Amino acid sequence: MRTDPRPSIELEELRVGFPTTGNEWTNVVDGVTLVVGAGERIGLVGESGSGKSLTALACLGLVPEPGRLTGGSVTVAGANVAGMSEIDLQRLRGGEIGLILQEAVEALNPVYTVGFQVAETIAVHRGLGRQEASREALRLLNDAALEAPEDIARAYPHELSGGQSQRIMLALALAGRPRTLIADEPTSALDSLTQAQVIELLDRLVVERDMGLLLISHDLVVVEGMVDRIAVLFAGRIVEEGPTRAVFSEPLHPYTRTLLASAPGRRRRTDSSVRYQRPSDHSVSLGGCRFAGRCKLAQEACRVTEPELTELGDHRRVRCPVFVSGREGNHVDG
Repeated sequence: MRTDPRPSIELEELRVGFPTTGNEWTNVVDGVTLVVGAGERIGLVGESGSGKSLTALACLGLVPEPGRLTGGSVTVAGANVAGMSEIDLQRLRGGEIGLILQEAVEALNPVYTVGFQVAETIAVHRGLGRQEASREALRLLNDAALEAPEDIARAYPHELSGGQSQRIMLALALAGRPRTLIADEPTSALDSLTQAQVIELLDRLVVERDMGLLLISHDLVVVEGMVDRIAVLFAGRIVEEGPTRAVFSEPLHPYTRTLLASAPGRRRRTDSSVRYQRPSDHSVSLGGCRFAGRCKLAQEACRVTEPELTELGDHRRVRCPVFVSGREGNHVDG
C-alpha cells in the first residue's frame, strides 16, 4: 500500500480559457475544485463540451494552444504544474500520471512498432536498458490481456483492432509506474463486449497496483461500477459531487437527475420536475445558474445569480439553491 499522504491531483479554482474577440477570453473550465486522493477513484462526468477532457489535459500541462490556464492552480504530488519546466513536465507525464486517451489508434505513433513504443516509455521513466525495457514491455502487454504479446510487440498500430489498441494504451499508461491514471473516455470507440473487457481490465489493474484513478466518461453505467466518488460537470462548473452510491441513489442537482434519467441501462425517472427541457435560444444561461434554461425547477433568482457550490456536511456538494433549501450547509469556493 502507498504511504504518501499527499493528494495525487489537486485542482483549486481551475480555469482554462480560450481567446475570443479582441482581448477577451472565455473560460471553458471555470472554477473547478477537485481532489483525487492517493489510491482514490474519482469519476468526472458531463455532456460533450462540459470541460471534462480539458480538465484532464490541464493536470498534465497539455492544454492545447491557443488555450491556457487563466486562473487557479493544478498541483500534482505537491508540485505546481504551472511552475514546472518542460523536463519536469515530461517526468510528470507517464511517471507520476498515466494517461489513457480515447481513439487509441490515433494516439499511437504509426511509424514505430508497439513493442518499441512501450519499451521506450519504460526506458525514459524507469531508466532501464534496452533489453530489460523490452522484456518489461512484453510483461506489460501480457498484463494488459493481449494474446501473443510477442506478435503484438512486433506489430504497427494500423495492424491492430480497436480493442487491442486500447489495451496497448493501458500498457503505455502503466509503463512508468504512475501513482495515478487519467482515463479519458477509454471505451468510447469500442463495441459493447470489448468495452466490458477493457473496463474489467482497467478496474483490476488499478486495484492491483493501488493507483488513483480519474475516470472521465459520459457512460454513467461504467462510472457507477468503478469509482468511489463522482463529480458532475456542466458548462465548465462542478454542479454536484459526492460518494457514487449517494449521488446515483439520490441525485440533488437537476442536471444530475437529467443525466441519470437519460442514461442507457438505468431505470428512467418519471418525475416531471427533472425532465429534460430543450433550450429555446441558448443551451447555457448567460446569467445566473448555467442550467436554468433547461430546468423546470428554476426560480427567478436562479436566472439572476449563479448559486454557490455548497457543502452539505455529508461529503456532498451541490450548486442548486432549490435542493440546498432546508438543509444546513456551508458555501465553498469552486
